[in-house]
Amino acid sequence: MTRSMLDPNDWDAFRRAAHDLLDTCIDRLEAAGDHPWQPLPDAIRDGYALTGDPLGDVAALTPVLRDTVLPFGTGNTHPRFWGWVHGTGLASGLLSEMVAATMNANLGGRAHGAVEMERAVIDWARGVMGFPIGASGVLVAGTSQATVIALACARLRLLGPEVRSQGQGGAKLTAYAFHGVHNAARKAMELLGLGHDALRLVPYGDREAMLAQIAEDRAAGFQPFAMIATAGSVEQGQFDDLNAMADIAESEHLWLHVDGAFGAWTRLAQDPWRALSDGIERADSLACDFHKWMFVPYDAGLVLIRNEAEHRATFAARPAYLAAQDAGLGGGDPWFCDYGIDLSRGNRALKVWSAIKTYGAAGLGAAITETCRMALLMGQGVQARPPMELLAPVVSNLCVFTADAALSKAQQSSLNTRIAQQLQIDGTAVFSTTFLDGVTCLRAAIANHRTTAEDVDAALDAVAAARD
Repeated sequence: MTRSMLDPNDWDAFRRAAHDLLDTCIDRLEAAGDHPWQPLPDAIRDGYALTGDPLGDVAALTPVLRDTVLPFGTGNTHPRFWGWVHGTGLASGLLSEMVAATMNANLGGRAHGAVEMERAVIDWARGVMGFPIGASGVLVAGTSQATVIALACARLRLLGPEVRSQGQGGAKLTAYAFHGVHNAARKAMELLGLGHDALRLVPYGDREAMLAQIAEDRAAGFQPFAMIATAGSVEQGQFDDLNAMADIAESEHLWLHVDGAFGAWTRLAQDPWRALSDGIERADSLACDFHKWMFVPYDAGLVLIRNEAEHRATFAARPAYLAAQDAGLGGGDPWFCDYGIDLSRGNRALKVWSAIKTYGAAGLGAAITETCRMALLMGQGVQARPPMELLAPVVSNLCVFTADAALSKAQQSSLNTRIAQQLQIDGTAVFSTTFLDGVTCLRAAIANHRTTAEDVDAALDAVAAARD
């Protein structure tokens, strides 16, 4: 058999190198607690430059990946990584990503197994979220992309399918959300040509203010078309009252979109946390991520749309070379490219399917519940260590606090920033920071299934030691 010029020179050597690298990856996952984030050395950074002679054979890539790539990620597999809302990865993901890379399937459409897996994943998520049978969905890069898709569907409902050919013309569309909505909503409004000023932000939880803003906009000639609810804010882990927002959307004939990037998955948690997302089943669309609180490797987001016909009408566009076939590989209608932005789509489905197949709703839900318990424990630990002080209630899986409430706001901000950076650099723990009530504060977003009570206590002790 003639060897392709891009295949390994020696398959046996490649096999040995690949097995060695797989063992290294498994060792690293098994000992995730030994591998915090570390700064990237200048020599390693310089080595990333694509200059000089190529390696010449893929087997020679193994030591490069092992020594200069694997150790220098964000550290989010570590049990004390609580910065931002990062997923932490699963062993099932390691196996499924290896298989996905081998298959190299394009999930834009056609009749093959990975497409059917994506349909199964969407149907499973539909059931978890309480969306009706027949609701549609598509896996995407993340909630930011999902929000664009959802609001594009909302616009089509209001303006009709002609918006695809003629644009929105002079229509002045407005959307509504409470303060604390994710920046993805702002970006989506910009990308759809509506401008972020058309996203009306209302004081948190003020239903009357939202109704008044909608009425004021209608009187001024605007066309309200959507409300964006938050299930799990990135600042404090807060949840909008989804049933109350659904009531407004129904009375005002607005599309209700829920940004549930991580918080939507409280549907799998035990009470009281499950109840936080009650009403999510009433949404017209939902954006959420498997790669956050479902622990699946990046990237794997999801958008669900209640009305499949509106979803398909917003995006379906088949040139002749993609025409549906009755049989063969060109079959398998509908294709996922009819429901989103991408024609060429990677295999996000397999790693999600593998996680659900391995752990089930109960196993994943137990892990989500445990992270909420760890956040609650951290909040209790803060309260037990004055002058530390909580700066927001622990609602779900986020804990926001200051290291020394006795200081001025400016002094607290300086101290908290220094502590966050110090603990990151020395490998103790990763807190991020946020800004509340004039204070830059420490923020732990516990979406980490490896976190234990010992990790929480050790990190808070480290905060106290760095403060003193």
